[in-house]
Amino acid sequence: MTLAPATLYVVCGKIAAGKTTLARKLAAGHGAVLICEDEWLVRLEADINSFDDLVVHARRLQAALGPHVVQLLRLGVSVVLDVPGNTVKSRQWIRLLFEAAPARHELHWIDAPDDVCRARLRARNETKPEGLYFGHVPEAIFDPINRGITPPADSEGFNVVWHRVPGAA
Repeated sequence: MTLAPATLYVVCGKIAAGKTTLARKLAAGHGAVLICEDEWLVRLEADINSFDDLVVHARRLQAALGPHVVQLLRLGVSVVLDVPGNTVKSRQWIRLLFEAAPARHELHWIDAPDDVCRARLRARNETKPEGLYFGHVPEAIFDPINRGITPPADSEGFNVVWHRVPGAA
């Protein structure tokens, strides 16, 4: 039996750039399994009170889900990961997954201006939209977290699909 090659789709970008919305569209459009880190952390009732707590719980979740993602890809099932692959280090984990399968990959990078992301964050915190609101994200962490975000460089060797939100440079 020959399995169809699977693709690992990964969605990255700033806070409130539209990652989960794009991830859901990709999953629906490609008949792929969607794994949204925020949803899993909420369902697992992760006790997150700081950015450091988030990092600890996200690492644990990645350790648990990584082998499962690889197995799905090996079985020919495409996967969309809505995880913050926003640094060179975090993208190394993503590379391990698709190389272990082996599978195709696409890294979808949302390039959105800060003012658009801030407005979306405020609206999400106020309206708590079903399926997109996984907990209050204080605007005070917007700049500190986004300062650590590094768009993928050609030297990383990812198949990058750029999504430029109007107003982005």
